Amino acid sequence: MNIAIVCYPTFGGSGVLATELGKALADKGHNVHFITYQQPVRLSGFHANIFYHEVRVPTYPLFDFPPYETALASTMVDVITNNNIELLHVHYAIPHAAAAYMAKQILLKQGKYIPVITTLHGTDITLVGRDKTYKPVVTFSMMESDVLTAVSENLKEETYKNFDINKEIEVIHNFVDVTRFNKKPVDAFRKLIAPNGEKIIVHASNFRKVKRVEDVINAFLLINEKLPSKLLLLGDGPERPAAESICRDCIAINNIKFLGKQEQMEDILPLADLFLLTSEYESFGLAALEAMAAEVPVISTNAGGLPEININGVTGYMSNVGDIEDMCEKAIAILSDTETHNKFKANALEQARKFDIETIVPVYEKLYERLLNKVTASTAMLQD
Repeated sequence: MNIAIVCYPTFGGSGVLATELGKALADKGHNVHFITYQQPVRLSGFHANIFYHEVRVPTYPLFDFPPYETALASTMVDVITNNNIELLHVHYAIPHAAAAYMAKQILLKQGKYIPVITTLHGTDITLVGRDKTYKPVVTFSMMESDVLTAVSENLKEETYKNFDINKEIEVIHNFVDVTRFNKKPVDAFRKLIAPNGEKIIVHASNFRKVKRVEDVINAFLLINEKLPSKLLLLGDGPERPAAESICRDCIAINNIKFLGKQEQMEDILPLADLFLLTSEYESFGLAALEAMAAEVPVISTNAGGLPEININGVTGYMSNVGDIEDMCEKAIAILSDTETHNKFKANALEQARKFDIETIVPVYEKLYERLLNKVTASTAMLQD
């Protein structure tokens, strides 16, 4: 198949999932064309079946806000027309689904029908998409997509609750390449981070308000009072300056390190003893799943789709949003006993295998084939 994928090229879950999906499809022999404004962060190295098309947005004095959506739709038309693209898969509804609709209509005028799959990822539905500025367009573009998917049952329910749509939403969970993350930690690296055998706790996110990074820090400070430990904060975003400011004023500052954006998460996560996720909402929690694939237990909130992956008392524990005392208590329960810790590690890996790339990607392939067969059948009927 010749597939075009539209996504954000950033470290967020939607961009990571879309890029990993494209790479997996290319490994299976499909031709995958990425369309976005810069090369996705997870797209590195050469692959004969992967192509990247940059969306260029000319600037003119008239435009206070360059019309990215128009440029994106035009780029879609160009890529689809000149590369024999069979279907278009857009990730994150805003503005990709609306741009896909525009491209689809242009191509129809040229005699080509291109089916569109829209995958919903989270804040495009639960936060940004609900804003009255965007909601009518988001609702319309979802309804006009040939297939609508969501990355969790929770996100599916949230979509029906917040948008007036009667279209079927198929749940296809996010996935992880377990073999990539399931590495044995290198003792030399651990000693650099925790020279005295301290426990290593990791948090990874895009540092937006919804991630509640301040809760990560405050929970760690409580843990650190009872158990020698180190905190590694991976990622970057608008809340990082405030988080750094909090740490400068705390007595455990030497035990907290901000490592910024990291592309090779598989080299860092296996070093961790515990992963901490304090989000107000997660449509799925891909960062937590990657930690579990690295055999790291997870302490998370019970928000959104997190209960679909982090099984309370099995792969880790869940707490109410903001309850850092409970998070501390549960973290200590896991970290203070080797036998308990090993049990949770094994359970985390077993759970991650349920979302392995080898299981989920074929689901997308079957969806693509079903959609293309439907288009072929409809075209044949029209010709008859």
